[in-house]
Amino acid sequence: MPDSADVIGYVGIGVMGSEMTKHLLAAGREVHGYDPDPGRMETFISRGGIAEASPGDVARASGIVVFSLPKVPILESVAAEVAGAAHANLLCIDTGTFPLEAKHAAFDVLAAAGVELMDVPLSGTGLQAADASLVVFASGSKEGYDRAKSIFDVIGRSSYHLGEFGNGSIMKYIANLLVAVHNLSTAEAHALGLAAGMDPALVQTVMSDGVGASKIFDIRGPMMVADHYDPPAARLDIILKDATIIKAFAESKGAVTPLLDTSLEIYRESSAEGLGDLDAAALLRFLEKRSGITR
Repeated sequence: MPDSADVIGYVGIGVMGSEMTKHLLAAGREVHGYDPDPGRMETFISRGGIAEASPGDVARASGIVVFSLPKVPILESVAAEVAGAAHANLLCIDTGTFPLEAKHAAFDVLAAAGVELMDVPLSGTGLQAADASLVVFASGSKEGYDRAKSIFDVIGRSSYHLGEFGNGSIMKYIANLLVAVHNLSTAEAHALGLAAGMDPALVQTVMSDGVGASKIFDIRGPMMVADHYDPPAARLDIILKDATIIKAFAESKGAVTPLLDTSLEIYRESSAEGLGDLDAAALLRFLEKRSGITR
């Protein structure tokens, strides 16, 4: 059995996983992968990836297995399957944004099989995954971090070891609170410009050069200018899911979040109006409709 980071496994080859495995394969790494979507697997194989039939098969073939999963029940199922395929020195890395309770439950399942799970959320959208500019929020043992750092160096522009398991998720909650609010503030700024008859391309150019700019303004503003939100870099419903998790965590710590609270309502209403599968930049489309703006 492999016992080092030389062989990498990926369970989940969606928007993020597809881009990360692409970079690893281009860097000459051996990558085994599994995803239930045949189309995603075809793309993975065409890039040189080695297909496996299940998460357990990925674990048996790999030294480090990265989870890139969308939902808690899938994390639970994958953790159980990988635990059943445990071997010496297997290390697992979960990159999802989930409640801490779900992360700890998966940690316990794998620990019972002698496998370390690291909590390693990623800051960035599919766009950042595509150009390998993700920021890696790693938590767990320092030994695990050191072993996996060669992966982090390929998929991201920087990585941080944040200490004990769970700290990565807490940092991601802080990051995504800012993302959720900045998405809405960017949409609101463009909605005001449109309502006033300003050219949105000009607004984007000028605001990007001023003190009101943000990374989110630079990422999502061009989509708003073009009124084009598909394919999404990060679906509106994914941001809504993350913001809901963050709100529950903030409440558990007694932290008030007035801007997040307001943003959540707009995300929920936007999703209810059928915008959930579009990029989160489609918040502008919701605000345009509410403001009676026509382009």
